[in-house]
Amino acid sequence: MNPIEWLAAALGVANIALLVRRSVWNFPFGMAMVALYVLVFWEARLYGEAGLQVFFFAAQLWGWALWLRAGGQDSRVPVRWLSPMGRAVWLSATAALSLNLGWVMHRFTNAALPYADAAITGASIAAQILLGLRRVENWVLWIVIDLGSIAVYLAKGLYPTAALYVLFLGLSVMGLREWIAAARARAA
Repeated sequence: MNPIEWLAAALGVANIALLVRRSVWNFPFGMAMVALYVLVFWEARLYGEAGLQVFFFAAQLWGWALWLRAGGQDSRVPVRWLSPMGRAVWLSATAALSLNLGWVMHRFTNAALPYADAAITGASIAAQILLGLRRVENWVLWIVIDLGSIAVYLAKGLYPTAALYVLFLGLSVMGLREWIAAARARAA
Protein backbone atom coordinates (compact mmCIF):
# COMPACT_ATOMS: atom_id res chain seq x y z
CA MET A 1 0.00 0.00 0.00
CA ASN A 2 1.26 3.42 -0.95
CA PRO A 3 1.51 5.69 2.14
CA ILE A 4 1.53 8.78 -0.09
CA GLU A 5 -1.84 7.74 -1.54
CA TRP A 6 -3.24 7.17 1.95
CA LEU A 7 -2.05 10.57 3.18
CA ALA A 8 -3.46 12.28 0.08
CA ALA A 9 -6.79 10.54 0.66
CA ALA A 10 -6.90 11.69 4.30
CA LEU A 11 -6.18 15.27 3.28
CA GLY A 12 -8.92 14.98 0.66
CA VAL A 13 -11.49 14.05 3.28
CA ALA A 14 -10.69 17.17 5.27
CA ASN A 15 -10.74 19.29 2.10
CA ILE A 16 -14.21 18.20 0.96
CA ALA A 17 -15.74 18.25 4.44
CA LEU A 18 -14.69 21.90 4.76
CA LEU A 19 -15.94 22.66 1.23
CA VAL A 20 -19.40 21.35 2.06
CA ARG A 21 -19.47 23.78 4.98
CA ARG A 22 -18.35 26.61 2.63
CA SER A 23 -15.23 27.22 4.75
CA VAL A 24 -12.25 28.99 3.17
CA TRP A 25 -9.99 26.69 5.19
CA ASN A 26 -10.65 23.86 2.73
CA PHE A 27 -7.98 25.25 0.41
CA PRO A 28 -4.77 24.44 2.40
CA PHE A 29 -5.90 20.83 2.75
CA GLY A 30 -6.76 20.68 -0.94
CA MET A 31 -3.39 22.08 -1.95
CA ALA A 32 -1.52 19.48 0.10
CA MET A 33 -3.74 16.69 -1.26
CA VAL A 34 -3.25 17.57 -4.93
CA ALA A 35 0.52 17.96 -4.49
CA LEU A 36 0.68 14.34 -3.32
CA TYR A 37 -1.71 13.07 -5.98
CA VAL A 38 0.62 14.26 -8.76
CA LEU A 39 2.94 11.44 -7.70
CA VAL A 40 0.20 8.85 -7.26
CA PHE A 41 -1.42 9.45 -10.64
CA TRP A 42 1.86 9.72 -12.55
CA GLU A 43 2.91 6.33 -11.22
CA ALA A 44 -0.49 4.90 -12.33
CA ARG A 45 0.00 6.37 -15.86
CA LEU A 46 -3.07 8.58 -15.45
CA TYR A 47 -1.25 11.51 -17.00
CA GLY A 48 -4.30 13.71 -17.47
CA GLU A 49 -5.11 13.42 -13.81
CA ALA A 50 -1.47 13.96 -12.79
CA GLY A 51 -1.41 17.18 -14.82
CA LEU A 52 -4.82 18.07 -13.47
CA GLN A 53 -3.35 18.14 -9.97
CA VAL A 54 -0.96 20.92 -11.05
CA PHE A 55 -3.97 22.85 -12.34
CA PHE A 56 -5.81 22.12 -9.09
CA PHE A 57 -2.94 23.52 -7.04
CA ALA A 58 -3.08 26.83 -8.93
CA ALA A 59 -6.88 26.83 -8.87
CA GLN A 60 -6.83 26.24 -5.11
CA LEU A 61 -4.68 29.36 -4.64
CA TRP A 62 -7.02 31.35 -6.91
CA GLY A 63 -10.14 30.00 -5.17
CA TRP A 64 -8.72 30.75 -1.75
CA ALA A 65 -8.13 34.38 -2.73
CA LEU A 66 -11.64 34.68 -4.21
CA TRP A 67 -13.30 33.12 -1.21
CA LEU A 68 -11.40 35.31 1.25
CA ARG A 69 -12.62 38.38 -0.63
CA ALA A 70 -16.19 37.07 -0.84
CA GLY A 71 -16.73 36.01 2.74
CA GLY A 72 -13.74 36.65 4.90
CA GLN A 73 -11.89 34.09 6.99
CA ASP A 74 -14.58 33.30 9.51
CA SER A 75 -17.81 33.30 7.51
CA ARG A 76 -19.42 31.02 5.00
CA VAL A 77 -19.14 32.33 1.48
CA PRO A 78 -22.31 33.17 -0.49
CA VAL A 79 -23.18 30.94 -3.46
CA ARG A 80 -25.40 31.26 -6.54
CA TRP A 81 -26.56 29.53 -9.72
CA LEU A 82 -25.33 29.84 -13.31
CA SER A 83 -27.71 31.23 -15.91
CA PRO A 84 -29.18 28.75 -18.43
CA MET A 85 -26.87 30.16 -21.11
CA GLY A 86 -23.93 29.86 -18.74
CA ARG A 87 -24.75 26.19 -18.18
CA ALA A 88 -24.84 25.55 -21.95
CA VAL A 89 -21.50 27.29 -22.47
CA TRP A 90 -19.82 25.41 -19.60
CA LEU A 91 -21.20 22.06 -20.82
CA SER A 92 -20.04 22.65 -24.40
CA ALA A 93 -16.57 23.82 -23.38
CA THR A 94 -16.16 20.89 -20.99
CA ALA A 95 -17.14 18.36 -23.67
CA ALA A 96 -14.80 19.92 -26.24
CA LEU A 97 -11.88 20.00 -23.81
CA SER A 98 -12.46 16.40 -22.72
CA LEU A 99 -12.73 14.99 -26.25
CA ASN A 100 -9.67 16.83 -27.51
CA LEU A 101 -7.56 15.90 -24.50
CA GLY A 102 -8.64 12.27 -24.85
CA TRP A 103 -7.60 12.22 -28.50
CA VAL A 104 -4.20 13.76 -27.70
CA MET A 105 -3.49 11.29 -24.91
CA HIS A 106 -4.66 8.35 -27.04
CA ARG A 107 -2.54 9.42 -30.00
CA PHE A 108 0.64 10.64 -28.31
CA THR A 109 1.05 8.88 -24.94
CA ASN A 110 0.86 5.44 -23.37
CA ALA A 111 -1.98 6.62 -21.11
CA ALA A 112 -3.82 3.72 -19.48
CA LEU A 113 -7.37 4.99 -20.06
CA PRO A 114 -7.03 8.11 -22.22
CA TYR A 115 -10.68 8.98 -22.86
CA ALA A 116 -11.92 8.19 -19.34
CA ASP A 117 -8.92 10.06 -17.92
CA ALA A 118 -9.64 13.01 -20.22
CA ALA A 119 -13.35 13.11 -19.37
CA ILE A 120 -12.55 13.24 -15.65
CA THR A 121 -9.84 15.83 -16.27
CA GLY A 122 -11.99 18.12 -18.45
CA ALA A 123 -14.98 17.96 -16.12
CA SER A 124 -12.74 18.50 -13.09
CA ILE A 125 -11.27 21.67 -14.58
CA ALA A 126 -14.77 23.03 -15.17
CA ALA A 127 -15.96 21.98 -11.71
CA GLN A 128 -12.94 23.52 -9.99
CA ILE A 129 -13.43 26.85 -11.76
CA LEU A 130 -17.15 26.83 -10.93
CA LEU A 131 -16.25 26.04 -7.33
CA GLY A 132 -13.92 29.03 -7.21
CA LEU A 133 -16.73 31.16 -8.63
CA ARG A 134 -19.04 29.69 -5.96
CA ARG A 135 -21.62 28.29 -8.39
CA VAL A 136 -23.97 25.58 -7.14
CA GLU A 137 -23.56 23.54 -10.35
CA ASN A 138 -20.00 22.65 -9.40
CA TRP A 139 -21.45 19.94 -7.15
CA VAL A 140 -23.43 18.34 -9.98
CA LEU A 141 -20.20 18.03 -11.96
CA TRP A 142 -18.34 16.65 -8.94
CA ILE A 143 -21.01 13.96 -8.50
CA VAL A 144 -20.56 12.83 -12.13
CA ILE A 145 -16.76 13.05 -11.77
CA ASP A 146 -16.82 11.02 -8.55
CA LEU A 147 -18.81 8.22 -10.22
CA GLY A 148 -16.41 8.04 -13.17
CA SER A 149 -13.36 8.33 -10.94
CA ILE A 150 -14.44 5.42 -8.75
CA ALA A 151 -14.60 3.16 -11.81
CA VAL A 152 -11.22 4.33 -13.15
CA TYR A 153 -9.44 4.01 -9.80
CA LEU A 154 -10.83 0.53 -9.21
CA ALA A 155 -9.68 -0.48 -12.70
CA LYS A 156 -6.17 0.84 -11.91
CA GLY A 157 -5.98 -0.78 -8.46
CA LEU A 158 -5.96 2.55 -6.61
CA TYR A 159 -8.22 1.25 -3.86
CA PRO A 160 -7.63 3.94 -1.19
CA THR A 161 -8.32 6.60 -3.82
CA ALA A 162 -11.45 4.77 -5.02
CA ALA A 163 -12.64 4.62 -1.39
CA LEU A 164 -11.89 8.33 -1.04
CA TYR A 165 -14.04 9.04 -4.09
CA VAL A 166 -16.91 7.00 -2.64
CA LEU A 167 -16.71 9.34 0.34
CA PHE A 168 -16.36 12.33 -2.02
CA LEU A 169 -19.54 11.18 -3.76
CA GLY A 170 -21.47 11.25 -0.50
CA LEU A 171 -19.97 14.61 0.46
CA SER A 172 -20.72 15.99 -3.01
CA VAL A 173 -24.38 15.06 -2.59
CA MET A 174 -24.33 16.79 0.81
CA GLY A 175 -22.54 19.78 -0.73
CA LEU A 176 -25.15 20.07 -3.46
CA ARG A 177 -27.98 20.01 -0.92
CA GLU A 178 -26.20 22.53 1.36
CA TRP A 179 -25.37 24.92 -1.47
CA ILE A 180 -28.88 24.72 -2.98
CA ALA A 181 -30.30 25.69 0.40
CA ALA A 182 -27.77 28.52 0.74
CA ALA A 183 -28.52 29.83 -2.77
CA ARG A 184 -32.26 29.74 -2.09
CA ALA A 185 -31.80 31.56 1.22
CA ARG A 186 -29.69 34.20 -0.49
CA ALA A 187 -32.32 34.69 -3.22
CA ALA A 188 -35.15 35.02 -0.68
